[in-house]
Amino acid sequence: MYNFLDKIFFRSRNLDYISQNLKKITLQTSANKIFEAINSYSEDSEVRYVGGCIRKIVKKETVDDIDLATNLKPVEVCEALKKNAIDFYETGVEHGTITAIIEKQKYEITSLRKDVTTDGRHANVEFSLDWQEDAARRDFTINSIYSDKEGNLFDPHNGKKDIEDGHIKFIGDAEDRIKEDYLRILRYIRFFVNYSNYKHNPEIIKIIKRNIEGISQLSSERLLDEFKKLTKSNSFLKLFNDEESLELIKIIFPQFKNLDSFKKINSHALKNIFKADFIFLISLLIVDGTDNTDYFFYKFNISKKDQKRLKLINFFYKETVNIKNFTEKNFNKIFYFNGRQAVIDIINFKLFTSSKVEKKLIRLIEFYKDKIRPTMPISANILMSQYNISEGKILGNKLKMIEDTWVHNNFQISDKQIQIIIKG
Repeated sequence: MYNFLDKIFFRSRNLDYISQNLKKITLQTSANKIFEAINSYSEDSEVRYVGGCIRKIVKKETVDDIDLATNLKPVEVCEALKKNAIDFYETGVEHGTITAIIEKQKYEITSLRKDVTTDGRHANVEFSLDWQEDAARRDFTINSIYSDKEGNLFDPHNGKKDIEDGHIKFIGDAEDRIKEDYLRILRYIRFFVNYSNYKHNPEIIKIIKRNIEGISQLSSERLLDEFKKLTKSNSFLKLFNDEESLELIKIIFPQFKNLDSFKKINSHALKNIFKADFIFLISLLIVDGTDNTDYFFYKFNISKKDQKRLKLINFFYKETVNIKNFTEKNFNKIFYFNGRQAVIDIINFKLFTSSKVEKKLIRLIEFYKDKIRPTMPISANILMSQYNISEGKILGNKLKMIEDTWVHNNFQISDKQIQIIIKG
């Protein structure tokens, strides 16, 4: 049940595309099951869409995630989901967030709250029943728009108008908002690059620079996750034409030595940059022929698998590299020992960072996309049975020499070559 002030003053009935598209989300996704589960929990319980999904609908962007807010406490959200056989896990229950999973789609459901104390990284929260109170503690007006399942907006800070006009406004005092959570500096850059139609307010830039050291309090995971959202946005490349935002990114991520190279990228990079995965984009920013990649690993916690990808690219480009190095013969060894991804990463790095697009490199990528990793025709058992080599160090050395010769010769080796290696 909506409270009286909410209904009279802040709820707007929209029959336009915003309302219709919010209705479509309800009808065409499993979000409707969450609305049914929570709205039926009690007479006063309610859940609404919030934040990014509404913002993207207003801007006619693709909605790729759905966040919800509810006046139920986390324990009550869990009860409502359990009662309706909806799977969930407690993402950040201390901050009121439960993640529901329906048909592999994740929905973050956050209880209304107010921040009692903050330290720039974390907030101690108190759960609330007041939608206006929840809206007031959010960072930007464009992120404090709520909607029921029918597309009726609750927009106490006029966020819809700010999105449409291209204004990025903090809710309340900008410095207070930033000091509550320094990640909001990065969020400001992301929203500004994506939605602003104006120049930066010089006072906001001054406030950000005055507080930017607070970024050091944040975990590397939060920083990289927020930067990843920026790279996935349609307006990512606008960052490199916005000197104020670019300067802030350079301060926050000093390891991104190659940021300026994105100011002018070739046609291949322009066409494919939004298809590139995040780790490859990171390689374009940090690999520079120095130990900068190791410095990045020291500062940021990423998986061993992703570290390996970056190390392989970095190792290749630590040497003097020109187009003559990019041959099938040279890449066969990398392909065999390090896999398809390593070869494609290395070639793509050259394609993305060169002033001229070499068609030869594009053909190489297509070749290795379809190539199957070959199996060496000679095994230890064959050497022992046919050549009477006993198990041990000599066997291992001979097998390694045969393998190297086979790889070097485009995965071919003759009986004569094997004989020479055996007798040598």
